[in-house]
Amino acid sequence: MSPIVIMLALLFPGQPAADTFETDTFQTDKGNLAITFIGHGTLMMMWDGKIIHIDPVSREADYSKLPKADLVLITHEHDDHLDPATIARLRKPGTKVIVSKSCEGKVPGETILLSGQSATDDGIGIDAVPAYNLLHKRPDGKPFHPKGNGNGYVLTMGGKRIYIAGDTENIPEMKNLKDIDIAFLPMNLPYTMTPGQTAEAARSFMPKILYPYHFGQTDPQKLVELLKDTPIDVRVRKME
Repeated sequence: MSPIVIMLALLFPGQPAADTFETDTFQTDKGNLAITFIGHGTLMMMWDGKIIHIDPVSREADYSKLPKADLVLITHEHDDHLDPATIARLRKPGTKVIVSKSCEGKVPGETILLSGQSATDDGIGIDAVPAYNLLHKRPDGKPFHPKGNGNGYVLTMGGKRIYIAGDTENIPEMKNLKDIDIAFLPMNLPYTMTPGQTAEAARSFMPKILYPYHFGQTDPQKLVELLKDTPIDVRVRKME
């Protein structure tokens, strides 16, 4: 049994979470970073004794059985990303909850981080970056994700830079991303990107490792094929 599976088993005693949720581990300058793939747009990270929950929602997991959060990050207000009851369940004294502008007033004691702003929480660097639609719109002509509402986040932990894109298309601002070790890009229509758009997005900033996520019924192997001529390591996990 790998060390991370043992750690998960200790965190989740008496229930099958360690077997249900896939976890990858990465070496950083300050110990291992463990990324657990909860589902859809929901992730959990463990690093330097801290627990980070990203877009935790009850439809993806029983959070009464998961560890409390030191840090919660919410990309935007849609209910597959923002679940105030689950956030309340994950809180403990000192938990910091960072949200986008569209979540203002929806989570007690939240910290709003606007696109372009940065924060640091207990050694974790947090940069809010744009996340929005250019092409895909509702019948009334409004984008599914208007510019300025939601965030992506670049986290820096022990020298590793992790980009969680949130719900976005292949926007021009992605070209400004630098030195991304691990990226999560969404890939489902009509809300985010096609495999072709996701591949174009990845090529614009060339992460070392890319996880398609939030991909619904889209075949992630199409993305693998589109990026096979690049050095990007595309890894597919259960993130429908």
